[in-house]
Amino acid sequence: MASIGLKVIRRLFGAAEVVSPRLAGRAAFELFRRTPSEKSLSEAERRAIGRAADFMAEARHHRIKTRTGCVAMHEFRPSQGRQAGTVLVIHGWRSRTEYMRALIEGYCSAGYRVVSLDLPGHGGSLGRALDMAKAVEAATLAGQWFGPFEAIVGHSFGGAVAVNAAAGTVKGFAPLSANRLVLIAAPDSMPRLFEDFGRYVNLGARTQQAIAGQVERVTGTPIHQFISSRLLMRLAIPTLVIHAPDDREVSAKDARAMAGAGRHVRLFWAEGLGHRRILSDARVVEEGVGFVRNSLLLEALAMPRESVA
Repeated sequence: MASIGLKVIRRLFGAAEVVSPRLAGRAAFELFRRTPSEKSLSEAERRAIGRAADFMAEARHHRIKTRTGCVAMHEFRPSQGRQAGTVLVIHGWRSRTEYMRALIEGYCSAGYRVVSLDLPGHGGSLGRALDMAKAVEAATLAGQWFGPFEAIVGHSFGGAVAVNAAAGTVKGFAPLSANRLVLIAAPDSMPRLFEDFGRYVNLGARTQQAIAGQVERVTGTPIHQFISSRLLMRLAIPTLVIHAPDDREVSAKDARAMAGAGRHVRLFWAEGLGHRRILSDARVVEEGVGFVRNSLLLEALAMPRESVA
Protein backbone atom coordinates (compact mmCIF):
# COMPACT_ATOMS: atom_id res chain seq x y z
CA MET A 1 0.00 0.00 0.00
CA ALA A 2 1.61 3.27 -1.12
CA SER A 3 2.52 5.66 1.69
CA ILE A 4 0.31 8.49 0.39
CA GLY A 5 -2.62 6.13 -0.10
CA LEU A 6 -2.10 4.68 3.36
CA LYS A 7 -2.17 8.15 4.94
CA VAL A 8 -5.48 8.90 3.21
CA ILE A 9 -6.97 5.57 4.28
CA ARG A 10 -5.91 6.12 7.89
CA ARG A 11 -7.51 9.56 7.95
CA LEU A 12 -10.72 8.23 6.41
CA PHE A 13 -11.01 5.41 8.93
CA GLY A 14 -10.23 7.80 11.76
CA ALA A 15 -13.13 10.00 10.68
CA ALA A 16 -15.43 7.04 10.01
CA GLU A 17 -14.93 5.82 13.58
CA VAL A 18 -16.86 8.91 14.72
CA VAL A 19 -19.48 9.03 11.95
CA SER A 20 -20.34 5.35 11.36
CA PRO A 21 -18.15 2.59 12.81
CA ARG A 22 -20.50 -0.05 11.38
CA LEU A 23 -19.94 1.11 7.80
CA ALA A 24 -16.24 1.62 8.53
CA GLY A 25 -16.05 -1.98 9.75
CA ARG A 26 -17.60 -3.25 6.54
CA ALA A 27 -15.25 -1.15 4.42
CA ALA A 28 -12.24 -2.31 6.44
CA PHE A 29 -13.26 -5.94 6.01
CA GLU A 30 -13.55 -5.50 2.25
CA LEU A 31 -10.11 -3.88 2.19
CA PHE A 32 -8.64 -6.70 4.27
CA ARG A 33 -9.90 -9.46 1.99
CA ARG A 34 -9.08 -7.70 -1.27
CA THR A 35 -6.64 -9.84 -3.26
CA PRO A 36 -3.79 -8.48 -5.40
CA SER A 37 -4.36 -8.09 -9.13
CA GLU A 38 -2.22 -9.72 -11.79
CA LYS A 39 -0.89 -6.25 -12.66
CA SER A 40 0.69 -5.97 -9.21
CA LEU A 41 2.99 -8.97 -9.71
CA SER A 42 6.65 -8.11 -9.39
CA GLU A 43 9.17 -9.04 -12.06
CA ALA A 44 10.59 -11.70 -9.75
CA GLU A 45 7.14 -13.22 -9.33
CA ARG A 46 6.55 -13.21 -13.09
CA ARG A 47 9.88 -14.95 -13.65
CA ALA A 48 9.04 -17.59 -11.05
CA ILE A 49 5.71 -18.27 -12.73
CA GLY A 50 7.44 -18.51 -16.11
CA ARG A 51 10.03 -20.98 -14.80
CA ALA A 52 7.21 -23.20 -13.54
CA ALA A 53 5.43 -23.38 -16.92
CA ASP A 54 6.71 -26.87 -17.79
CA PHE A 55 5.91 -28.07 -14.27
CA MET A 56 2.33 -26.78 -14.54
CA ALA A 57 1.96 -28.38 -17.98
CA GLU A 58 2.35 -31.79 -16.33
CA ALA A 59 -0.79 -31.30 -14.24
CA ARG A 60 -4.41 -32.02 -14.97
CA HIS A 61 -6.28 -28.74 -14.53
CA HIS A 62 -9.79 -28.51 -13.12
CA ARG A 63 -12.17 -25.61 -12.59
CA ILE A 64 -14.68 -26.24 -9.82
CA LYS A 65 -17.74 -24.06 -9.38
CA THR A 66 -18.23 -22.35 -6.01
CA ARG A 67 -21.21 -20.42 -4.67
CA THR A 68 -19.96 -17.17 -6.18
CA GLY A 69 -17.48 -18.16 -8.89
CA CYS A 70 -15.01 -20.96 -9.54
CA VAL A 71 -11.62 -22.09 -8.30
CA ALA A 72 -8.74 -23.77 -10.10
CA MET A 73 -7.38 -27.08 -8.84
CA HIS A 74 -4.29 -28.74 -10.28
CA GLU A 75 -3.84 -32.50 -10.08
CA PHE A 76 -0.31 -33.93 -10.14
CA ARG A 77 0.12 -37.69 -10.31
CA PRO A 78 3.16 -39.78 -9.34
CA SER A 79 5.18 -40.83 -12.35
CA GLN A 80 5.29 -44.53 -11.50
CA GLY A 81 4.55 -47.11 -8.88
CA ARG A 82 1.57 -47.64 -6.63
CA GLN A 83 -0.21 -44.46 -5.51
CA ALA A 84 0.20 -43.93 -1.78
CA GLY A 85 -2.83 -41.64 -1.41
CA THR A 86 -3.76 -38.02 -2.05
CA VAL A 87 -2.29 -34.88 -0.50
CA LEU A 88 -4.03 -31.50 -0.65
CA VAL A 89 -1.70 -28.49 -0.91
CA ILE A 90 -2.94 -24.97 -0.08
CA HIS A 91 -0.81 -21.88 -0.74
CA GLY A 92 -0.81 -18.63 1.21
CA TRP A 93 -1.82 -15.03 0.56
CA ARG A 94 -0.37 -13.51 -2.63
CA SER A 95 0.76 -16.94 -3.72
CA ARG A 96 -0.29 -19.73 -6.08
CA THR A 97 0.37 -23.35 -7.01
CA GLU A 98 3.61 -22.52 -8.87
CA TYR A 99 5.26 -21.39 -5.63
CA MET A 100 4.47 -24.75 -3.99
CA ARG A 101 6.41 -26.66 -6.63
CA ALA A 102 9.14 -28.16 -4.42
CA LEU A 103 6.62 -29.61 -1.98
CA ILE A 104 4.38 -30.92 -4.76
CA GLU A 105 7.30 -32.62 -6.47
CA GLY A 106 8.43 -34.07 -3.15
CA TYR A 107 5.08 -35.71 -2.45
CA CYS A 108 4.74 -36.94 -6.04
CA SER A 109 8.22 -38.51 -5.85
CA ALA A 110 7.09 -40.33 -2.70
CA GLY A 111 4.16 -41.83 -4.61
CA TYR A 112 1.36 -39.46 -3.67
CA ARG A 113 -1.16 -37.84 -5.94
CA VAL A 114 -1.16 -34.12 -5.15
CA VAL A 115 -4.09 -31.75 -5.60
CA SER A 116 -3.01 -28.11 -5.34
CA LEU A 117 -5.71 -25.53 -4.79
CA ASP A 118 -5.51 -21.97 -6.12
CA LEU A 119 -7.45 -19.99 -3.53
CA PRO A 120 -10.08 -17.47 -4.77
CA GLY A 121 -8.44 -14.39 -6.25
CA HIS A 122 -5.12 -16.19 -6.75
CA GLY A 123 -3.45 -18.05 -9.59
CA GLY A 124 -5.99 -19.57 -11.95
CA SER A 125 -8.98 -18.89 -9.70
CA LEU A 126 -11.43 -16.07 -10.27
CA GLY A 127 -12.33 -13.20 -7.95
CA ARG A 128 -10.72 -10.33 -6.09
CA ALA A 129 -11.77 -11.26 -2.56
CA LEU A 130 -10.57 -13.96 -0.18
CA ASP A 131 -11.71 -14.73 3.34
CA MET A 132 -11.80 -17.83 5.53
CA ALA A 133 -15.30 -18.77 4.38
CA LYS A 134 -14.34 -18.68 0.69
CA ALA A 135 -11.12 -20.58 1.40
CA VAL A 136 -12.79 -23.30 3.44
CA GLU A 137 -15.46 -23.69 0.76
CA ALA A 138 -12.72 -24.25 -1.83
CA ALA A 139 -10.93 -26.80 0.38
CA THR A 140 -14.22 -28.59 1.03
CA LEU A 141 -14.88 -28.82 -2.71
CA ALA A 142 -11.40 -30.27 -3.18
CA GLY A 143 -12.33 -32.94 -0.66
CA GLN A 144 -15.58 -33.74 -2.44
CA TRP A 145 -13.86 -34.11 -5.81
CA PHE A 146 -10.48 -35.59 -4.88
CA GLY A 147 -10.58 -36.78 -1.26
CA PRO A 148 -10.05 -38.46 1.09
CA PHE A 149 -6.69 -36.93 1.93
CA GLU A 150 -3.72 -38.54 3.59
CA ALA A 151 -2.60 -35.02 4.48
CA ILE A 152 -3.39 -31.35 4.03
CA VAL A 153 -0.30 -29.19 3.58
CA GLY A 154 -0.72 -25.44 4.00
CA HIS A 155 1.66 -22.50 3.83
CA SER A 156 0.96 -19.25 5.71
CA PHE A 157 -2.76 -18.41 5.37
CA GLY A 158 -3.13 -21.80 3.69
CA GLY A 159 -2.06 -23.41 6.96
CA ALA A 160 -4.82 -21.59 8.83
CA VAL A 161 -7.25 -22.73 6.12
CA ALA A 162 -6.12 -26.34 6.60
CA VAL A 163 -6.80 -26.23 10.34
CA ASN A 164 -10.16 -24.50 10.06
CA ALA A 165 -11.32 -26.77 7.22
CA ALA A 166 -10.39 -29.84 9.28
CA ALA A 167 -12.11 -28.39 12.36
CA GLY A 168 -15.30 -27.41 10.52
CA THR A 169 -15.11 -23.89 11.93
CA VAL A 170 -17.03 -22.24 9.09
CA LYS A 171 -20.77 -22.86 9.34
CA GLY A 172 -22.30 -24.82 6.51
CA PHE A 173 -19.21 -26.92 5.78
CA ALA A 174 -18.55 -30.27 7.41
CA PRO A 175 -15.06 -30.94 8.78
CA LEU A 176 -12.65 -31.92 6.01
CA SER A 177 -11.17 -35.34 6.72
CA ALA A 178 -7.38 -35.73 6.70
CA ASN A 179 -5.02 -38.13 8.44
CA ARG A 180 -2.23 -35.56 8.85
CA LEU A 181 -1.69 -31.80 8.79
CA VAL A 182 1.53 -30.06 7.74
CA LEU A 183 1.51 -26.35 8.63
CA ILE A 184 4.34 -24.26 7.20
CA ALA A 185 4.88 -20.67 8.42
CA ALA A 186 1.23 -20.60 9.45
CA PRO A 187 -0.39 -17.98 11.72
CA ASP A 188 -2.02 -19.15 14.92
CA SER A 189 -4.54 -16.40 15.66
CA MET A 190 -6.86 -14.85 13.09
CA PRO A 191 -8.15 -12.34 15.69
CA ARG A 192 -4.60 -11.06 16.15
CA LEU A 193 -4.19 -10.66 12.37
CA PHE A 194 -7.25 -8.41 12.30
CA GLU A 195 -5.97 -6.46 15.29
CA ASP A 196 -2.63 -5.90 13.54
CA PHE A 197 -4.47 -4.83 10.40
CA GLY A 198 -6.62 -2.47 12.46
CA ARG A 199 -3.58 -0.73 13.90
CA TYR A 200 -2.04 -0.49 10.43
CA VAL A 201 -5.02 1.36 8.94
CA ASN A 202 -5.98 3.27 12.12
CA LEU A 203 -9.20 1.49 13.07
CA GLY A 204 -10.86 2.69 16.26
CA ALA A 205 -12.22 0.33 18.91
CA ARG A 206 -15.81 0.46 17.61
CA THR A 207 -14.72 -0.09 14.02
CA GLN A 208 -12.55 -3.01 15.14
CA GLN A 209 -15.60 -4.51 16.82
CA ALA A 210 -17.60 -3.99 13.64
CA ILE A 211 -15.00 -5.77 11.51
CA ALA A 212 -15.22 -8.70 13.89
CA GLY A 213 -18.95 -8.69 13.21
CA GLN A 214 -18.23 -8.92 9.48
CA VAL A 215 -16.10 -12.03 10.06
CA GLU A 216 -18.97 -13.66 11.93
CA ARG A 217 -21.41 -12.60 9.20
CA VAL A 218 -19.53 -14.44 6.45
CA THR A 219 -18.34 -17.46 8.48
CA GLY A 220 -21.20 -17.92 10.94
CA THR A 221 -18.61 -18.18 13.70
CA PRO A 222 -17.32 -15.59 16.23
CA ILE A 223 -13.84 -14.38 15.39
CA HIS A 224 -12.36 -15.55 18.70
CA GLN A 225 -12.86 -19.18 17.64
CA PHE A 226 -10.35 -18.88 14.77
CA ILE A 227 -7.29 -19.77 16.84
CA SER A 228 -5.41 -22.75 15.45
CA SER A 229 -3.70 -23.84 18.68
CA ARG A 230 -7.08 -24.23 20.40
CA LEU A 231 -8.57 -26.00 17.40
CA LEU A 232 -5.62 -28.42 17.27
CA MET A 233 -6.20 -29.34 20.92
CA ARG A 234 -9.68 -30.52 19.95
CA LEU A 235 -8.76 -32.08 16.61
CA ALA A 236 -5.93 -34.32 17.86
CA ILE A 237 -4.84 -34.94 14.24
CA PRO A 238 -1.11 -35.70 13.99
CA THR A 239 0.35 -32.36 12.92
CA LEU A 240 3.75 -31.11 11.85
CA VAL A 241 4.46 -27.40 12.34
CA ILE A 242 7.38 -26.07 10.28
CA HIS A 243 8.55 -22.53 10.97
CA ALA A 244 11.60 -20.30 10.60
CA PRO A 245 12.66 -18.41 13.73
CA ASP A 246 13.52 -15.42 11.52
CA ASP A 247 10.09 -15.28 9.83
CA ARG A 248 9.16 -11.57 9.71
CA GLU A 249 5.61 -12.07 8.48
CA VAL A 250 4.40 -14.69 10.96
CA SER A 251 6.02 -14.71 14.39
CA ALA A 252 7.76 -17.81 15.71
CA LYS A 253 5.47 -17.40 18.74
CA ASP A 254 2.64 -18.70 16.57
CA ALA A 255 4.53 -21.92 15.90
CA ARG A 256 5.25 -22.38 19.60
CA ALA A 257 1.58 -21.83 20.44
CA MET A 258 0.47 -24.52 17.99
CA ALA A 259 3.21 -26.89 19.12
CA GLY A 260 1.79 -26.56 22.63
CA ALA A 261 -1.57 -27.96 21.55
CA GLY A 262 -0.60 -31.48 22.54
CA ARG A 263 1.72 -34.42 22.01
CA HIS A 264 0.19 -35.01 18.58
CA VAL A 265 1.84 -31.79 17.30
CA ARG A 266 5.52 -31.81 16.34
CA LEU A 267 7.60 -28.68 15.68
CA PHE A 268 10.47 -28.43 13.19
CA TRP A 269 12.55 -25.25 13.13
CA ALA A 270 13.71 -24.28 9.63
CA GLU A 271 16.59 -22.02 10.59
CA GLY A 272 17.28 -18.95 8.46
CA LEU A 273 14.59 -19.52 5.82
CA GLY A 274 12.19 -16.65 6.52
CA HIS A 275 8.59 -16.77 5.34
CA ARG A 276 8.90 -17.64 1.64
CA ARG A 277 12.28 -19.28 1.06
CA ILE A 278 11.05 -22.00 3.39
CA LEU A 279 8.92 -23.41 0.57
CA SER A 280 11.83 -24.38 -1.66
CA ASP A 281 14.20 -25.75 0.97
CA ALA A 282 15.14 -29.43 0.60
CA ARG A 283 15.12 -30.04 4.38
CA VAL A 284 11.60 -28.66 4.66
CA VAL A 285 10.39 -30.86 1.81
CA GLU A 286 12.07 -33.88 3.38
CA GLU A 287 10.47 -33.20 6.76
CA GLY A 288 7.03 -32.57 5.28
CA VAL A 289 7.05 -35.66 3.08
CA GLY A 290 8.66 -37.86 5.71
CA PHE A 291 6.10 -36.90 8.35
CA VAL A 292 3.28 -38.21 6.16
CA ARG A 293 5.10 -41.20 4.66
CA ASN A 294 6.68 -42.43 7.90
CA SER A 295 3.41 -42.10 9.80
CA LEU A 296 1.71 -44.31 7.23
CA LEU A 297 4.51 -46.89 7.51
CA LEU A 298 4.15 -46.98 11.29
CA GLU A 299 0.40 -47.47 10.97
CA ALA A 300 0.92 -50.31 8.51
CA LEU A 301 3.39 -52.03 10.84
CA ALA A 302 0.92 -51.70 13.72
CA MET A 303 -1.85 -53.48 11.79
CA PRO A 304 -2.52 -57.21 12.22
CA ARG A 305 -0.24 -59.03 9.78
CA GLU A 306 -3.11 -60.38 7.70
CA SER A 307 -4.41 -56.79 7.17
CA VAL A 308 -1.21 -55.52 5.58
CA ALA A 309 -1.17 -55.71 1.79
